[in-house]
Amino acid sequence: MSESSSQAVVEARRPLAEGTKGRLLAGGSVLGALAMSSCCIVPLVLFGFGVTGAWIGNLTALYPYKPYFFAVTAVFLAGGFYTSYRKPRETVCAGACTLPLSKRINRGVLWAASGLTAAALGFPYVAPLLLN
Repeated sequence: MSESSSQAVVEARRPLAEGTKGRLLAGGSVLGALAMSSCCIVPLVLFGFGVTGAWIGNLTALYPYKPYFFAVTAVFLAGGFYTSYRKPRETVCAGACTLPLSKRINRGVLWAASGLTAAALGFPYVAPLLLN
């Protein structure tokens, strides 16, 4: 085995970089939050933007799956917050350390997905008050 191919094998076995892992977890949490809100909030938002169609009414058929979507979303959110807010193993800062832009974006996406998840969880209780 040549040295370049053995180095490629070592690099293939290397775990995902922290930034990539954070982006995957943040993206998964957004997709889970959208899936969770697809039965309640998404049709209301689409109607608000003037989108119509018989298929929008079919989105309410996803309501029985809401607890499963919540479980998946909670796992992604927990992993994303853990990855984003844990302390790095070693700090190498000569001066003032700043948060990289990608980490700030990941945190913003995670908080937005958390807000959407909370809205999807609370919507069945708040909707009668708002729609009456």
